[in-house]
Amino acid sequence: MTLLDGKQTAETIKEEIAAEVQAIKAAHGKVPHLAAILIGNDGGSQTYVNNKVLACERVGFDSTLIRMEDSITEEELLNKIDELNNDANIDGFIVQLPLPKHIDTEKVLEAVNPSKDVDGFHPTNVGRMVAGLPAFLPATPYGILQLLERYKIETKGKHCVVIGRSNIVGSPMSILMAKNAYPGNATVTICHRYTENLAHFTRQADILIAAVGIPEFVKADMVKEGAVVIDVGTTRVPDATRKAGYKLKGDVFFDEVAQKCSYITPVPGGVGPLTIAMLLKNTLSASKKEVYKN
Repeated sequence: MTLLDGKQTAETIKEEIAAEVQAIKAAHGKVPHLAAILIGNDGGSQTYVNNKVLACERVGFDSTLIRMEDSITEEELLNKIDELNNDANIDGFIVQLPLPKHIDTEKVLEAVNPSKDVDGFHPTNVGRMVAGLPAFLPATPYGILQLLERYKIETKGKHCVVIGRSNIVGSPMSILMAKNAYPGNATVTICHRYTENLAHFTRQADILIAAVGIPEFVKADMVKEGAVVIDVGTTRVPDATRKAGYKLKGDVFFDEVAQKCSYITPVPGGVGPLTIAMLLKNTLSASKKEVYKN
């Protein structure tokens, strides 16, 4: 069994980005600028956004963090998004999810200019991804592709089973793994909560991607011997022995499954660190106008 080290892979990607930013600076060019809108005081969201700000500093990006109270109106948020859309100094920005219940998430995501949508959530970017056109890819699936590529894992002709069909991970992952590309060219099965006899499908997987959000959901008897297992789950589970009062658990029962598979991602330290790295990669691409020329 080989551990797929997302933390080290993310560091390598950040080093590559930092080197490119240094070259841009040396040529007296404008360094990439990433902005983030954070609404309310959700602990997980605050930690995640703070990590994004630190990652920007690490690679030499400019960054702007815009904090707003969770009592903000939808109109006020949309006005702020419009302001960022029209700010030539901002190359890309994200609106940290989840949003307060009184705000329409879909309306907010659609308000972001696709050329600055470095999260890859705008319907235009999703449509371009499906059509095989240049697009900003959702960061987590993009990170998984990078992990597969950098560990030189064969995907062509393999059976990839994805558990979960969210717009953030499951659905785009299934599309990308079926693409005529590397990583890709896999035969893809997408499963979800209504899939009958789920283990029948997961046991066929050469590559199993678990994005269901249930701690230790995937047990050893659901996995084929020698499979590649990618665990997207990160659920906080109470743990009184830890200073934080919790520990992170993935969707895969690691201790059991690791005995059977050829490659596996740990939690933490697997897919998670790559998500921020790919957000930076999308922002660099936005600053270079590689996807949208204008």
